Amino acid sequence: MLVGLCGSLRADSSNRKLMREAARLYGGAFSEADIRFPLYDNDLEDREGVPQAVESVSAEIKAAEAVLVVTPEYNQSFSGVLKNALDWISRTKGGPWRDKPVALLSAAAGRAGGARAQYALRLAMNPFRPRLLTGPEVLLANSRNQFDEAGRLTDERTLKALIELMEALRAAAMR
Repeated sequence: MLVGLCGSLRADSSNRKLMREAARLYGGAFSEADIRFPLYDNDLEDREGVPQAVESVSAEIKAAEAVLVVTPEYNQSFSGVLKNALDWISRTKGGPWRDKPVALLSAAAGRAGGARAQYALRLAMNPFRPRLLTGPEVLLANSRNQFDEAGRLTDERTLKALIELMEALRAAAMR
């Protein structure tokens, strides 16, 4: 199973559309993780432990054959909701990310397609020791205008890169 984490909470976000297109191209079963966690707070963790919602997503990641992490670019970095999810998941036992094939994607309104967000996300994920794919990079610029009514990606160059990235992710999952 492929698991996806989307750093945008908006139901109709370009990042969610991009994640779903990637999942469609990857093929097979797909689960979109719900990362609407409380803000990370060590006092809360000490009092109540890691929330069950976090434990569930961590278990999904650990059981997945591969993971998609998709982010918008907010103020030259990845979203706070995604950072919060990574912080919480890092508090779970068993290292769910370790050696897991992971593809990073970004979509943004600007012309760089979320490049800075994706680079910052790559740095934030390195301590978890996943098998981050190095490319091709999928950086969807002008993202609100890149999908048709059915949610299909219309930008040919990005679609070609996304197909290649999903083929590489599938190959990494088979190893």
